[in-house]
Amino acid sequence: MKSLFKLFLANLLFFLITFGGSLSCCFGQENKIIDYSKWTGLSPGLEYIEDLAPLKSKIGDSKLSILRIDPSRFQFDIHSATNYDCVSRNLYEWADSFKLNIVFNAGMYDLRKPLYSRGYLRSKDHLNNSMIIPNFNSMIAIGPKKPGHKEICILDLTCNSWEEKKEQFHSFAQGIRMLDCNGNPMAWGKVQSCSMLVAAEDPNGFFYLIFCRSPYTQNEMIQFLHKMPYKLRNAIYLEGGPETSLLIDVNGHCIEKVGSWVDKTWEKDTNNNFWKLPNIIGIKQR
Repeated sequence: MKSLFKLFLANLLFFLITFGGSLSCCFGQENKIIDYSKWTGLSPGLEYIEDLAPLKSKIGDSKLSILRIDPSRFQFDIHSATNYDCVSRNLYEWADSFKLNIVFNAGMYDLRKPLYSRGYLRSKDHLNNSMIIPNFNSMIAIGPKKPGHKEICILDLTCNSWEEKKEQFHSFAQGIRMLDCNGNPMAWGKVQSCSMLVAAEDPNGFFYLIFCRSPYTQNEMIQFLHKMPYKLRNAIYLEGGPETSLLIDVNGHCIEKVGSWVDKTWEKDTNNNFWKLPNIIGIKQR
């Protein structure tokens, strides 16, 4: 009997060590069925929805904010400080300088070299970072060189030929893949809880921005995206933590989304200001 009890304790300990991390994220949290159909129209081709995430976060309001864009109605550009005066700006300053209606992170930047993107970043003829990061596998492409392509799309570099695609668009911003070209979840090995901004697209060509201030792990966000009814694919991680920024200023609607929490480096929900960013994606109404 004692040996059976010891075996039970050993198995229980193994289970807790192996799965404890995932249980701690979800235990006690409420599952929720979200109505993802209640869009608010901000302007023609621009819709917005905000609701509780399927799981309750350990911090904050646990909300997801989603912006859906019809790319045919807008102009997209990448703006980089190294292409101008080498001065980072907050989103208000970027918007004012270039008359932008929507502004958000053009991927992560290198904290050791804060004007430069961590992945490949090109704005027309200006190259901010020429290095393709092999394991990022996702790329936003903007500004088709010839008719027949969308104004903005997200490339899965395992499904598309980079050598071919780099000749078809003017501007690119690289990030880490979350959903592949078929909408399959791409589980991350190294994860952390953080505020987050993600971009994705659907089979109809709509472009999505998904923001959360409350911290979730990347794998939790991947599951949120995968279970949404829009058949999202080509999801790309743009930024996490207090640098995470989204500004929407269109047709009398002003929506400001600022990130805060990131495990180990910024474990607080106190940031209420847009950080100065070296590289952004800006959108204008046509």
